[in-house]
Amino acid sequence: MTRPLLICDCDEVLLHMVRHFGTWLRERHDMHFAYETGSFVAITAADGTPVEPARAFEMLDEFFPAEMERQTLVPAAAEALAAIGQHADIVILTNLGDHCRDHRITQLAAYGINHRVETNRGGKGDPVARLVAEYGNPVTVFVDDLAVHHESVAKHAPSVHRLHLVAEPAMADNVPPAPFAHARIDDWGEARDWIAQRFADDLPANTGETTA
Repeated sequence: MTRPLLICDCDEVLLHMVRHFGTWLRERHDMHFAYETGSFVAITAADGTPVEPARAFEMLDEFFPAEMERQTLVPAAAEALAAIGQHADIVILTNLGDHCRDHRITQLAAYGINHRVETNRGGKGDPVARLVAEYGNPVTVFVDDLAVHHESVAKHAPSVHRLHLVAEPAMADNVPPAPFAHARIDDWGEARDWIAQRFADDLPANTGETTA
């Protein structure tokens, strides 16, 4: 029998990132990252001048992989994956360059998370569809903090159940539910139960039911 499949993001889902990125920006560049706004490019220079998004992404590339050791585990994430992994296959799909893959594997292993890791650039719909096909089209749950990826998965793999999870408390209140997700849960204890129920139901997603 084909096991169900969990495809899970990493940053702000399994590991805290923005709070540590903000600290690094202040130390390294004397810049302020207003992650509480819910934007990943809300960076200002010391004089208050907004930093262009292109430059913000350049600094993210500076942070990864050199400063990944700063990241900390999201509460209950490792325990949830351990429980889910007893009955399902798990793939960590992370939007980092291929050169960061081994670093991410090592980083997660240090927290007891030892699952297949795939890196990606851009929308996650295509890689999710490929993974679902590779694993034999099982009942699949996708977990991510970014609405754009839920929209991409809804387009390319509509049968996948989509859970929107934002693990950073200071950011979560300012991030609206992803319109193309089926549910929004920011706590791994509740998320684990929601995922388990999707697997127990053993049915593809109802593409007409989302958080919108």
